[in-house]
Amino acid sequence: MNLEKQLTEAIVKAVKALYDADITPEQVSLQKTRPDFEGHLTLVTFPLLRISKRKPEDTGEDIALWLVENTDLVATFNIVKGFLNLIIAPKKWIELLDSIHADAHYGFTAPTEESPLVMIEYSSPNTNKPLHLGHVRNNLLGWAVAQIAEANGNRVVKTNIVNDRGIHICKSMLAWQKYGNGETPQSSGKKGDHLIGDYYVAFDKHYRAEVAALKAQLLEEGVNSEEAETRAKEEAPLMVEAREMLRKWEQGDPEVRGLWRKMNEWVYAGFDETYKALGVSFDKIYYESDTYLEGKENVEEGLEKGVFYRRPDGSVWADLTADGLDEKLLLRSDGTSVYMTQDIGTAKLRYQDYPISKMIYVVGNEQNYHFQVLSLLLDKLGFEWGKNLVHFSYGMVELPNGKMKSREGTVVDADDLVEGMIAQARQTMDEAGKNADMSEDEKQEVARIVGLGALKYFLLKVDARKNMVFNPEESIDFNGNTGPFIQYTYARIRSILRKAQDAGIDLPATLPTGVALSTKEEEIIQQLADFAAVVRAAGEDFSPSAIANYCYDLVKNYNQFYHEFQILREENTDLRAFRLVLSQNVAKVVRLGMGLLGIEMPERM
Repeated sequence: MNLEKQLTEAIVKAVKALYDADITPEQVSLQKTRPDFEGHLTLVTFPLLRISKRKPEDTGEDIALWLVENTDLVATFNIVKGFLNLIIAPKKWIELLDSIHADAHYGFTAPTEESPLVMIEYSSPNTNKPLHLGHVRNNLLGWAVAQIAEANGNRVVKTNIVNDRGIHICKSMLAWQKYGNGETPQSSGKKGDHLIGDYYVAFDKHYRAEVAALKAQLLEEGVNSEEAETRAKEEAPLMVEAREMLRKWEQGDPEVRGLWRKMNEWVYAGFDETYKALGVSFDKIYYESDTYLEGKENVEEGLEKGVFYRRPDGSVWADLTADGLDEKLLLRSDGTSVYMTQDIGTAKLRYQDYPISKMIYVVGNEQNYHFQVLSLLLDKLGFEWGKNLVHFSYGMVELPNGKMKSREGTVVDADDLVEGMIAQARQTMDEAGKNADMSEDEKQEVARIVGLGALKYFLLKVDARKNMVFNPEESIDFNGNTGPFIQYTYARIRSILRKAQDAGIDLPATLPTGVALSTKEEEIIQQLADFAAVVRAAGEDFSPSAIANYCYDLVKNYNQFYHEFQILREENTDLRAFRLVLSQNVAKVVRLGMGLLGIEMPERM
């Protein structure tokens, strides 16, 4: 039951009855009444004056009186210039809450076999290091966008493209060969991604030493500083060996490929642990080692069709100057591919695997230009969704001091961040005495839920397009716009409902209509009714932050109600039943909303 829709339809009828004019629902301008005026919904009369040929105040009064006399929607009204403020009849709020109460998945539209298929790519890690804070924001945004898309009736496929080839991978492999002494995740007790990351750092350490020594030698030989620096970087033995290893990989050398597969498997196992801890997953994983060859084939096809052109040195380019962009390299003169080539190949494989209606790439804003180019190239190559692909571009995230605990000293390790958030949640709850009656297992489980909830909510409540600073201590606060504040309110409501059940109080399937409601209670029902529109708008705008901030506003309003009104101690049984049902549905909508963000709700805190 949508009150705004009912009221809009009634106003269309009123205009017909009063002025013998037909208008569409789109011509009815309804909005929420401003807080400084009495009312629930406000009709802006100015667009109707051409039809009524009366003053704004008179037009408003005509329509209001018709609504009062001919519908059961409006109890009373007031007019401020051209704005008709309508007070909805109390029984309609009861009916609205009943309809929300009856729908376990209120606000969601279930996908069907005919629903559009939306593919969402996120994560995109390299297999030479662990996931970091930037990946955390990426994964949480990707997961939330996928959940919101599905809640809006789309079929969704969640994908990941793993960058598992290239010189950076060979650097880790070579360092492990030289300095690893056969070390494995099992022998070291390290997660595989951390182990490989350590060897990537080891390569860099030894390579820098070689470059410094070689540069000094060249300077002694009379080579100028700039040339010495360039030559040292190119001629350092480690880099020469890494390039040779890459060439062998490209040629399919069995020994190099075997080592590559073994070390990548270690990394994938480590990634899986991190993804599980974050609560994210994928329906399909693609690997650059597979897709880059497909991309090269696509480029060759584009070359034959005249979409691309070859320069005298053998390199292949796309000329996008007519589209307001520049020329883009697709294949180097030696025939090797670039990232754009790989993305074209990945798109081809995805299009073969799934009948995609829309493709959404969750990638940081430093890649904005890349996706402008990719969109044009895919369109020129004939991919139906190419021109309309969505680059969900998000800003960077840092910590106040630049890092938390970091194994590499320059990035924030995702595992350390998750572990630190859970530990901080546990410490905060222990100090506040909020978990004194829990078992040790329950204390740790609630700390996990709260710690991850704090992390996820803090990262998702901010407009994704903005850069942000993540403050771990601020995010754990049990007051204010935080995940734990919302989780605590949910747990409070669940406690109230358990006490009601223990007292033998049953919640009615349908509420009595004669209950006199306060303004605050009507306000909360109106907020609950807004949830469906918020989910819809979040899907259209790719905006998890809209869901997060809606949940906070709802919870903040409910807490005001909780402190101002009796619930279990209310003596009027009908009013008590209403307030329990109202509380139950606040909890339900909060659980559904936070669930779209991948945030769990604890039954106790």
